[in-house]
Amino acid sequence: MTTFATELPHTHGKAERTAILYGNLGTPDSPSVPDVRRFLAEFLSDPRVVEIPRWLWWPILYGLILPFRPAKSAAKYASIWTPQGSPLQVWTQRQAQLLEECLNRRGHDVMVCHAMRYGSNSVAARLDHLKAAGVSRVLVFPAYPQYSSTTTASLFDAVFEWAGRTRNMPELRFVKHYHDDPGYISALARHAVQYWQVHGRPDVLVVSFHGVPLSTLQAGDPYYCECLKTARLLAKDLGLSDDQVKVTFQSRLGRAQWLQPYTLPTIIGLAQAGIQRVDVVCPAFVCDCLETLEEINIEARAAFLQAGGRAFHYIGCLNDSVAWSGGAMADIALASMQGWPTRAKACDDDGPLAASRCAALAMGAKQ
Repeated sequence: MTTFATELPHTHGKAERTAILYGNLGTPDSPSVPDVRRFLAEFLSDPRVVEIPRWLWWPILYGLILPFRPAKSAAKYASIWTPQGSPLQVWTQRQAQLLEECLNRRGHDVMVCHAMRYGSNSVAARLDHLKAAGVSRVLVFPAYPQYSSTTTASLFDAVFEWAGRTRNMPELRFVKHYHDDPGYISALARHAVQYWQVHGRPDVLVVSFHGVPLSTLQAGDPYYCECLKTARLLAKDLGLSDDQVKVTFQSRLGRAQWLQPYTLPTIIGLAQAGIQRVDVVCPAFVCDCLETLEEINIEARAAFLQAGGRAFHYIGCLNDSVAWSGGAMADIALASMQGWPTRAKACDDDGPLAASRCAALAMGAKQ
């Protein structure tokens, strides 16, 4: 039997607020082994992430992975940790702040709150925060441009789980994907061009996406197709020919076949083929994180140079790019909130809300 939360009584004549829940994957609280182990345990326990029967997966997770992998992962997190904390946490929070500021400049009264699917700042905790602030409409905005059941759907699961035990639910809307949104593609292209204006252009641009098992594609997940479309549109905006762009997939886990071609072997192969300079961009991530800063900018860089390449450049994620956090994000959000009263309004002390409250109190309402 579901137990619903006890909530404050309904208050009449109170202005309804609109908010955006900006959700990202999550991060350990610190690069310590215990914190990384807790994070990995939660992340790898999600059936959206690992689609293996639990009776088979639990012995692997608790007998082989969690006793050994956290120490190795902790060292990787330590290599990219900042004085402010995890880069993913820092940039996700910053993007949420910039999005709210951009919406406010455009005359919209919308709260923006960041949340993490795993670890601290959980989806449930942040939705509780928004509800306590009087929010009655929430747009769930994933930090995942390309839809995948392993990421986007898992974030939505957490929202639905919270809603399932909430008595007075807010109105909910969801941004499913924006892999081909013109503003997002333009922000990516502008970001790359700005980098090249300073550092010159590469022989080959490697467009590396986060990998997922091949079985997800075979089961109907559109992620692979959306990645290819993002890469195609980005290459077109940059004016690159087919032989100047390589699309790859990174972050393979386990022995199962994942989406190919894999990033690291491709980069090594380019160096061995005599390519002197490669640049790598990671459009599946809008915030720099372990997968970009350690896996690409450290591991892939070393592999390319050791294989004979001369110059390796990593073009960072959009992070605090004005074209993204101060433009395209707001456009996507506003398109998804059409019909909601988001415009900032003057005080309603003598307006319709006050009259409605007076009428409700006259009929016996307590609040």
